[in-house]
Amino acid sequence: MNETRAQAQGIFQAGVAAADPYAAVAGALDGITHPALIIAVGKAARKMAKAALDRFADVPCMVVTNYENAGELRGAQVFPAGHPVPDQNGADAAQAVITALHASDGPVLALISGGGSALLPAPAAGVSLAEKAQVNAALLGAGLDITAMNLVRQQLSDLKGGGFLRHASPQNVTALILSDVIGDDLAAIASGPTVGPIGTAAQAVATLKSANIWDAMPQSVRAHLLRDGAPDSLPEARNILVGSNAQSVAAMALAAPGAHVIATPVEGDVADAAQLICDNVKKGVTVWGGETTVVIKGTGSGGRNQELALRIAQEAAKRGWKDFTCLQGGSDGRDGPTDAAGGIVDQDTLAKIDGLSQLLDNNDSYAALAQAGDLLLTEATGTNVADLGVMIWRD
Repeated sequence: MNETRAQAQGIFQAGVAAADPYAAVAGALDGITHPALIIAVGKAARKMAKAALDRFADVPCMVVTNYENAGELRGAQVFPAGHPVPDQNGADAAQAVITALHASDGPVLALISGGGSALLPAPAAGVSLAEKAQVNAALLGAGLDITAMNLVRQQLSDLKGGGFLRHASPQNVTALILSDVIGDDLAAIASGPTVGPIGTAAQAVATLKSANIWDAMPQSVRAHLLRDGAPDSLPEARNILVGSNAQSVAAMALAAPGAHVIATPVEGDVADAAQLICDNVKKGVTVWGGETTVVIKGTGSGGRNQELALRIAQEAAKRGWKDFTCLQGGSDGRDGPTDAAGGIVDQDTLAKIDGLSQLLDNNDSYAALAQAGDLLLTEATGTNVADLGVMIWRD
């Protein structure tokens, strides 16, 4: 690895480290009432739970996390589950969580992080797990942002959109939340199990129709979303934000003195995002955060970070940039259903890829970056605060 690439990876890792789940939870436990039950859900659940158990060692603890981040944790029952598409292990974990909430005889400490929406599927009455997985796959392929996806997911769940609170009632719930959502809308993070819903069933229907996937929804899902009746009122909860994408971007800037920060989070379609990034970078180091979207039209393998990295390389080439290195990666160490976190590209990347246009048309960014040797490969990080980017531009 050359020096510039190593520098870019070091800056990225500073952003990941700033979202360390253990430190985030440990720093927020002062003033928390001794709980009777700890429930940790999401990609960062295991590390968040360890911090809580180091303070409250005698408390029963359940951890629901993705397979890459699962592992034994002393004092906890760990449930590995599917992500990004829900599976039966996640459904079994959700039922175990519901049972534990009903049995709790005191305050509940919830530790929530990104990924929890898929990891803890508790389908609404009349909707099967297979049908919910079908909905999730359609949402992922429609190019919707995380808030729009979670608006729909909440309406199809017994735990999301505040459902967790109904099952915990009458016990008090305190939630420490690590945000993977740009803007940190607590109702959108992990689909807001301890927060009220983002919107209504009617708004979920409108979202699906505007994305042209309403007709692809199973009949049971359409019937559930078109049901009559207002939702029950929710119990109150104490929700505390303990980490976010913005905090990680600030940490990257500190790791590269003099770095320029793109102040507005990078969102929207990857092609538009690539142009926005290149419009806003400055000579030297530029850093940013955000979460883009990809409309899936092909059958290839990849993710939004890999495709964005390639499109940035294309945009830089159009502008005649001769000396640049760009890293675009997911803070969780995983981008889409692949073993890559994203891509790290430079002025030589495009020349090393045969048939790039066809690969992009097939959403096969993984194969393209693999040809160039430019996949960003990291271990699963155990945290999740959306996506981070670094550009080092010299000429």
